[in-house]
Amino acid sequence: MRSLTRAALIGLLVILVTVTGQAAGVVVQGTVVDPGGTAVPGATVELLAGTRVVSKTVSAANGMFRFADVAAGSYEIRVTLAGFRQTRATLTVGTAAPAPLLLRLLIGSVTETVTVSADSSSMKVRGVAPNAAPGAVPPPPPAAPGSVSGLAGGRGGGVMGGLSGSARMQMPIADAESYAAIDENKFRRVTEQPLSTFSIDVDTASYANVRRFLNEGRLPPADAVRVEELINYFHFDYADHVQGAPFGVTTELAPCPWNTRHKLALIGLQAKRTPAGKLPPRNLVFLLDVSGSMATNDKLPLVKSAMKMLAETLTAQDRVAIVTYAGTTGVSLPATRGDRSGVIQDAISALSAGGSTNGGAGIQLAYQIAAENFVKGGINRVILATDGDFNVGITNLDALTRLIEEKRSTGVFLSVLGVGTGNLKDATMEKLADKGNGNYSYLDSLTEARRVLVAEAGSTLITVAKDVKIQVEFNPALVGAYRLVGYENRRLKARDFNDDAKDAGEMGEGHSVTALYEIVPPGEDADAPAIDPLKYQRPAARPPVAMTTIPSSELMTVKVRYKTPDGSSSTLVTVPVAGRDTASPRHVGFAAAVAGFGMLLRDSPFKADTSWADVVALARKSRGADPDGYRAEFIRLVELAASLDRQRSVGSTSSRR
Repeated sequence: MRSLTRAALIGLLVILVTVTGQAAGVVVQGTVVDPGGTAVPGATVELLAGTRVVSKTVSAANGMFRFADVAAGSYEIRVTLAGFRQTRATLTVGTAAPAPLLLRLLIGSVTETVTVSADSSSMKVRGVAPNAAPGAVPPPPPAAPGSVSGLAGGRGGGVMGGLSGSARMQMPIADAESYAAIDENKFRRVTEQPLSTFSIDVDTASYANVRRFLNEGRLPPADAVRVEELINYFHFDYADHVQGAPFGVTTELAPCPWNTRHKLALIGLQAKRTPAGKLPPRNLVFLLDVSGSMATNDKLPLVKSAMKMLAETLTAQDRVAIVTYAGTTGVSLPATRGDRSGVIQDAISALSAGGSTNGGAGIQLAYQIAAENFVKGGINRVILATDGDFNVGITNLDALTRLIEEKRSTGVFLSVLGVGTGNLKDATMEKLADKGNGNYSYLDSLTEARRVLVAEAGSTLITVAKDVKIQVEFNPALVGAYRLVGYENRRLKARDFNDDAKDAGEMGEGHSVTALYEIVPPGEDADAPAIDPLKYQRPAARPPVAMTTIPSSELMTVKVRYKTPDGSSSTLVTVPVAGRDTASPRHVGFAAAVAGFGMLLRDSPFKADTSWADVVALARKSRGADPDGYRAEFIRLVELAASLDRQRSVGSTSSRR
């Protein structure tokens, strides 16, 4: 191997190893990061003497690993992670610490191996061009104007993280991106509207997209911020069992951080978790946009790398096909058994972009192939990857959604992977995934792609409950008014709750769903919309039916309706909520911090006097267990947003002078 190709470099995993001396031995420690410097948890790191494993660990939430009291001698460090080739590093341990060792793990099978070596004076990567300096890593070719140099970004996973200011200036401004307008939920008086009804939402696209904006050095547009998707990006350790239901229901009540006169009620749903390695057979059809707009590195090349990682997790029981669409539609890979890795990888590598976008024809063909290979009791899903620019074929969104609604009744669901900058059609992709009983994710980096398609494949692919709706009835004796935080485009009419024909959201195995209500006690001014006096009606002096308040110490009752994945009638779960604060709330604090972050990004009128510093303090205090490192990354993003907001404020002040 004379030189590393750009394709090889794109999927590299970097491991920085340092060795420090101790009296009895040395400590071997390091950090596992992705190509852009993002900490990668969960990689298996082994220390070997010959063929014997001396010690074994897993990279922590911050990507770090540590071997204590390592005796002098020659060792090998072996690193494995699903979707990447195994990496081995030779290492000599003595009294002096060797130079830092950089290991890079290529995308591919763990049965393939990349080896590097290091000693006390130099580090060499096998395959580096002959004229490269010792320890040098060959850079990728320069990116074309308007594209991203490499697929993963700086810390936090953003595609643009770590780029220089001049490189950032080459990126297109998001003036061609489209987001559905969000009219934030208002306070509602319980005496007028005692019921609040909405469909669950397990999409996470908004969080990754917000992260992309911040890592590019700019604040996101307000309508790109869907607060419920920010909250639901994070896992909470809710109980996952209710008698007879495929999920558990958790509730908490605590003072509202941004208005201490109010309360904050949390409702958490947790689907039963999938044991590792227990995925049912998968029938997957990738529907890939290969039009000209997908040519930049943060679009089709990113999707190809993500697909290669997923391909390495497929088995003989799985089937995968690839349908491409541009000016015309075609089959790049017919339904192929998952253990034919070489055939699948070659088909992915051969994909290229060019032409206009006939998305409608592609969807029809993808559903046809999925139906022909339908697996009863398995995962049957079309996965659409696009920047959302449908401009040829079925361009009418209503026609597309009708087609998708028709196909979901066959048991084939649709998930959407959004990619790219400057042309993102966020509203279109969210609606298609919603109508297809699937998930909408935005891939801002290779790390996010691995999270969606590999690490959390169960929750994103296996549906355990569909048409999941929540209805909350508030007790007017304890609640004067309430406001649902987020879920603006998921609201339902009260009568929709019992209507089994009304579509709602889906839950995957291991999915958690979190909703927050800001609650105003009776007598407090809620600034709720008032109803004008009626012109043609007056309240009857003696109404035939009078509403009477039933004494109760309950604050509210949470009702959840759901169907089994192949069911047509719903089941009801009812959970009463006490009117006193939860003794030791475990979850509401961090969820509130994320909600506060979203409200600040949106400049919400409901943010009261909360500040970026308040959000950071609450997030730190409530961080809790963080095995995947996402909560630590969140705190960094809040601090980044605060800095960008200050810069904007200074700029506005200067422009007025």
